[in-house]
Amino acid sequence: MNRNASSITRAPSRRTVLQGAGMLAAAGVAGLLPVRHARAQAAAPETRAAKLGFIALTDAAPLFVADEKGFFKKHGMTEVEVQKQSSWGATRDNIVLGSKAGGIDGAHILTPMPYLITTGAVTANNVQVPINILARLNLGGQGISVAREYQELKVGVDAKAFGHALLAKRVKTGKPVNAAMTFPGGTHDLWIRYWMAANAVDPNRDITTIVVPPAQMVANMKVGSMDTFCVCEPWNLQLIHQKIGYTALTTSELWMNHPEKAFALRADYVQANPNATKALLKAVMEAQMWCEDAKNRAEVAEICSRRRWINAPVEDIVDRIKGDFDYGSGRVEHNSRFQMRYWKDQASYPFQSHDLWFLTENIRWGYLPPGLDTKSLIAKVNREDIWRQCAKELGVDAKDIPASTSRGVEKFFDGKVFDPANPRKYLESLSIKYIKSA
Repeated sequence: MNRNASSITRAPSRRTVLQGAGMLAAAGVAGLLPVRHARAQAAAPETRAAKLGFIALTDAAPLFVADEKGFFKKHGMTEVEVQKQSSWGATRDNIVLGSKAGGIDGAHILTPMPYLITTGAVTANNVQVPINILARLNLGGQGISVAREYQELKVGVDAKAFGHALLAKRVKTGKPVNAAMTFPGGTHDLWIRYWMAANAVDPNRDITTIVVPPAQMVANMKVGSMDTFCVCEPWNLQLIHQKIGYTALTTSELWMNHPEKAFALRADYVQANPNATKALLKAVMEAQMWCEDAKNRAEVAEICSRRRWINAPVEDIVDRIKGDFDYGSGRVEHNSRFQMRYWKDQASYPFQSHDLWFLTENIRWGYLPPGLDTKSLIAKVNREDIWRQCAKELGVDAKDIPASTSRGVEKFFDGKVFDPANPRKYLESLSIKYIKSA
């Protein structure tokens, strides 16, 4: 059981009684801050409805919990529909459509996607649809897995021998070797590219990156469609249970506590429904606190396993939700420091500095132009101001609300350093890159 997950409490003299329709559901939330009486007097939501998308992954758990435990209803959002999406491409298409046209208002989403959609970089006819990031849903928790044929290499963060094996296979068979990710320019694409490039494997020339929806990763590895993939759980552990491959590394081994998914809404929904937006965000934040608590992790796994959510055996989910990692290669870690964080370590706060890293990496690989005005774009997309308002209204301790929009200088496993004050220097330090012509 995870003993590192911090609970968020106040001294008894500062406690208040949980109010609202979700009182019974929320009263059992260990680690959840009491809500101040002022919250009950918050302006009523302009609408009680929202359609939110998700992909079948454990980092969508805050949305599952907000629905199952009544957090959306507690905050007056009684008509929230949380709808499964078949792929990140479907998420993109449905958020571009919007709920009025049969799509969705927002989603559990790969952090770079709101930027790629807002700029039109990944939309049909490059249509620009402004999207707002309201929170980060989690830190870390993704995995990079490799096929069983590479079992003897015991691939880890050091992938040089694996790279040689991939090149040898390509020469021998005359066929491409594939690395699967879930969406071009998305987090999984960037993690596997960073890992490969840091090990002197050019992800554009030495291998072929392919797009595979998360829930289809294991089946595709089984039939030999790829040699390695990057995805969230439960698909890495399921791969091991089916004896098809093993986990080379968890992505926090590349970048400790890296940002991952986001909670985002269409900007027009936010603009038209500021109170409903805050209500949705508060529900998600409270769900994140609930998910973080060690005492709830087994139930988080059970909720995730349900048919309406991930629809996978709970045994493929529970260990890594608790922080216990059997990599399938002989390496076993209990209560791993690389486990997914939903609330601890300021997991929920959408640091602008992290968005800048994602934009810089998308420039690195040619998905976005080098002359992009990242400062104004981040100001347009990132609504950390709403997160701060919600945190205060929820009674989050001031020490748990970041003092800055930057987490500061970030360090990676290969010694590279990203200083948000000088992203160009970071970009110049990378030997393998494909920047578009200005």
